[in-house]
Amino acid sequence: MKNLQQITLILSALATGLMAGLFAAFAYSVMPGLARSSDRTFVEAMQNINKAILNPVFMFPFMAAIPLLGLAVVLAWRGHGRAALPWLIAALVLYLLAFVVSSGLNVPLNDQLAKAGSPDHIKDPAAVRENFESAWAAWNIVRALLHTAAFGCLLWTLIVFGAHRTQETAATATLTPRPLAAEQPNGGIHPGPAPVAGSPTAQVGPTLQGQRAPWTRGPRR
Repeated sequence: MKNLQQITLILSALATGLMAGLFAAFAYSVMPGLARSSDRTFVEAMQNINKAILNPVFMFPFMAAIPLLGLAVVLAWRGHGRAALPWLIAALVLYLLAFVVSSGLNVPLNDQLAKAGSPDHIKDPAAVRENFESAWAAWNIVRALLHTAAFGCLLWTLIVFGAHRTQETAATATLTPRPLAAEQPNGGIHPGPAPVAGSPTAQVGPTLQGQRAPWTRGPRR
């Protein structure tokens, strides 16, 4: 179960990080670059981008992050890494807010731009651009910040989860009892070398305390 949670957290962080990077790139490079373009070029470029981005490479992490985050919250709630649960819930809420911004504000603006038709037949591309550009760019910055905050929460979740697992491993190693001497072979006593046959030790055996072996006795004086 712990391995499942770890995999879920990693996949959630990857998906959220990809979305944060994508929308942030629009905020600090794509939209400022298109802002320098002519009205017709801007409308044509954004229409083409909105069509091209609807592909599995984008849709899979964008949609999969929500169930992955939900599963991670459930696993943490059941007792595995509960210390990271508040950060997981925060990441899920932030991602849901960003999802609402995208689906409820940016996507309708994309649809509005698509309904304007081909740039070659738009009579007033400046008006079409004016009704789209500023609002779309502003809401894109909002969702980029929300996704980035969710990604930061997930990174901290991984740190907390890893520290919790390390503490559990150390506690388990500390509480594991070591075998006593009586439980070891030969009671934990290692016998010395066997006596050589024919030697005095083999014939007589160990001497008693306070007595001398017979072969060591000399004439008493």
